[in-house]
Amino acid sequence: MADFTLILAEGVVEPTAFGLDATVWVSIAMLVFLGILVWKGVPGAIAAMLDKRIAEISKQLGEAEQLRLDAESLKAEYEAKLADAAKEADEMRARADAEAQALVAKAKADATALIARRKQMAEDRIAAAEANALAEVRAAAVKAATEAAAKLIADRHDVAADKALVDQAIASIAKG
Repeated sequence: MADFTLILAEGVVEPTAFGLDATVWVSIAMLVFLGILVWKGVPGAIAAMLDKRIAEISKQLGEAEQLRLDAESLKAEYEAKLADAAKEADEMRARADAEAQALVAKAKADATALIARRKQMAEDRIAAAEANALAEVRAAAVKAATEAAAKLIADRHDVAADKALVDQAIASIAKG
């Protein structure tokens, strides 16, 4: 039934079936294949799959954009924190410098006051030692003068002179 003939054309043999050459059969097969694909809904499935993939990619792009925005906000936040930390460090350094200067000034003032107190104490000790030495010298002078006066009185006064002195002392007490 099938008419399989070979047609010779210029030395090339082209196969045919039912009077149709290979190009027609390939075209028919392609049309049948495409028809089956359309009948089974493959273009819709492909479109749905592509739409789904597009939606996934759009979602990923949205998430990536959100992550980028989050990263930028975190970056800005940490830059602000870094600036605040640097400012706080500068303030702490300034306070520490001021405290150090105050401590140095206080130490100088305390040292000056201590030196003045020690100087005053030394001067007071010297004055006390001078007063003590002066008192000792005076006491020694008084003692020497008393002893000399007693010796002079003992040598120059006799009993009659002593009686006159005693009478005079009694008279001054009686008047008194």
